[in-house]
Parts: sequence; C-alpha cells; structure tokens
Amino acid sequence: MAPEDGVEAHDNRGLMSHRTTTLRHARKVAAAAVVAVAAFGLTACQDNADASGSSSSSAASDSSDSGSSGSGSSGSSDGGSSGSAGGNQGNGGAGGGGGAGAGACKTSQLGFRSSHGMGEGTLIVDLKNNGSAPCTLQGFPGVDLKSKNGSISAERSDLAAPKTKVKPGEETRFTLYYPPNNSGGSGETFTTLVVTPPNETHAHSLPVSINVPVTDGSGDAIKVDPVGTGK
Repeated sequence: MAPEDGVEAHDNRGLMSHRTTTLRHARKVAAAAVVAVAAFGLTACQDNADASGSSSSSAASDSSDSGSSGSGSSGSSDGGSSGSAGGNQGNGGAGGGGGAGAGACKTSQLGFRSSHGMGEGTLIVDLKNNGSAPCTLQGFPGVDLKSKNGSISAERSDLAAPKTKVKPGEETRFTLYYPPNNSGGSGETFTTLVVTPPNETHAHSLPVSINVPVTDGSGDAIKVDPVGTGK
C-alpha cells in the first residue's frame, strides 16, 4: 500500500503543477488582454482627440475663409468702381442732356410766319424757336395747300437738306415755289397753308393767298425746299 500512496501523491503533485501552470498562463493572457484593451482605448482616445482637433481646425479654417469671403463681398472696391462708373455715366448724361436740348424742334415750340418772296411765285415760311433751349431742324417740311375745291401737296426739290440749329428766339426758313397765274383766268386760289416740320407729326396752319393757273397737269409743279436753305 505504501507504493500506491506514493504514486497517488505524485499524481496529485503533477496535477497541481499543471493547474498552476494553466492558471499562470491564463493570468498572462488576461493581462495581455487588459494591456491590449488599454492600448486600444488609448488609441481610440487619441483618434478622437485628433479627429476633434482636426474638426476644430477645419471649423476654424472654414470660419477664417468665411470671414475673408465676407470681407471681399462687402468691400468698397466694386462699389467705388460702380460709383466711378456712375459718375462717368452722370457726366455722359450731362453731355447727352446738352444734345437733348438741341434735339429736333417740336411743332409746339415753333412760331410760323409766311411772306411772299422777292421773286414771283415764291412764298417764304419762317420758323421761329419760341422755346427755352436750342433745337434742330433737318429735312423737308410737309406742305399742303387748301382751297375751297380741295388740297394739293407740294413736291420736294432736289436740294440737300442741311442740319440747322435754331437757338431760342432765332429763326430759320424754307421756300415754297408755285407757278403764278398769268393765264388771264381766275385760276385756283389756295387760302390755307398746312406745314408739318421735319420729323414731326403735328401740323400748323397758316392763312395765305396763292393763286395758280388751272392746267391739265402739264404745267409747273408746286415745290418746296428743305428747311434752312435760301436763308
């Protein structure tokens, strides 16, 4: 019985040694796991810190960029340029205003007067600027002659039309040519002259007395010169 007890004791000691070794190994594994977890936690914290720092840096950078962009948008450079351009436009407008003052003469600002010319068969029509600013006349006037039997329109002559600037209180003129009545008959007498200035649509009527021979259309036509000629 003694040898069996020795064997059993030896087996018990071996089992205890194996358990001790296993326990130590388990503790090492657990310790390694704790170290790994701690390292992972540290790494995670660093990553979060880096991410937070990067986010803060990015936010600060965005804020800086936003401030820079806002400064450019609200800068006075474009406003000054615009103002300068506006000033130039204003100067141009002032120049244009002078040009506008010398624009086309309106019927309402003109005074009309007619008189017979030095030569037979001519009628002078004076146009006076009764306005407060200069104006211009260029072209042929519209001229209609009216009688109790109807009306006739004057034809245009071959003269070129000058551009005539008329200052306030000044006059210009045009000449109407008609064939005088030397036929011995009563002819046709026109009593109203209707004048439409160049580039206008409103007419002005003048009393006249123009007697022309009655023909079959083979006689001389009634013609008108452009405004500003024959002055």
